[in-house]
Amino acid sequence: MKSLDLRKKDRVVLVNVVESFLLEGKPVGSDTITRKRILPDSPATIRNSMVRLEKLGYLFKPHASAGRVPSDKGLRLYVNSLLDMLAPSSERTVLLPEEALPGRGDLNSLLSRVSLMLADESDNLGFVLSPRISRIHFKHLRFIRVADNKVMVILLATFNLVLNEIVSLEQDLGQGELDEAARFMNQNFRGKTLQAVLDYLEHERPPYRQRREPVTAKLSLLLKAYLLQEERSDSIFFQGTSRLLDKSRDIPLEKLKALFRHFEEKARLAKIISDFISLDRVKVLIGSEQNDPDIADCALILSHYGTESQVLGSLGIIGPKRIPYHRIIPLVDSIALRLSQTIRHNP
Repeated sequence: MKSLDLRKKDRVVLVNVVESFLLEGKPVGSDTITRKRILPDSPATIRNSMVRLEKLGYLFKPHASAGRVPSDKGLRLYVNSLLDMLAPSSERTVLLPEEALPGRGDLNSLLSRVSLMLADESDNLGFVLSPRISRIHFKHLRFIRVADNKVMVILLATFNLVLNEIVSLEQDLGQGELDEAARFMNQNFRGKTLQAVLDYLEHERPPYRQRREPVTAKLSLLLKAYLLQEERSDSIFFQGTSRLLDKSRDIPLEKLKALFRHFEEKARLAKIISDFISLDRVKVLIGSEQNDPDIADCALILSHYGTESQVLGSLGIIGPKRIPYHRIIPLVDSIALRLSQTIRHNP
């Protein structure tokens, strides 16, 4: 039976069971709902409604004599009702002070501050998945040789924040060669992405290719190495892992250990999160919906950030399923908006 077929009375009972469970963390009995006086019905009628919700899969009894707790399906219906109540984009209120996210300088530093803010404000783990440098339009570019076969790519984005990454090469390049490659990029491809530049050099065969073959060959070598390295890993910032240790009541210890292994393997955690990037303002994944047994006892609340023309990455929180969704959902929404505004309006 679809949730749309639920009686209004059943929906009211379900919402109150969910809210009581999220607040207290204990199975909810019909007497708890009766005492709230949310419905004029008798305790027996409310009990029958809870039995009906259990049969439909929205509630379950963890113990024979206990009250009922919401299933992932029940939490989903409750969360969807919260998402439906989000203010339209034109009416969104930024809850964060302007100085909370200073927009000058290094993008990685900005994203690290955002992950800390998410952790502090939610009391859960906050994360930000950073953008791939190869997909960002650049305003200026530098290559710096930092060691044998290692080059730092420093990119000033068109939104005036700096990104950098170290790439490993099979063939060593001198600083003079790197300077020449950077000049060539800045003179001919300003405003493009590294991916677009490589595609152009590899496939378009510009008229100056033969004349500039030495520099274009080295540039292609460097860009190919970087894009290959980038494909193998995503950069993620997260803060608040210790906060999850306080959630052992809601997340079994073995699941916490598995979750911490994900944190140690940043690439795997980034892969899990990147699989869920969407254009939804806020996306909520609850327990079994995440198709990963290691985080089946968790909730993932995320949104995206970027410029007017490009989604750059995602951010959000990871916590137990028993979290205050009514507060966390608008929090993630507001921080995503504030970060996007910082990036778009950076002088």
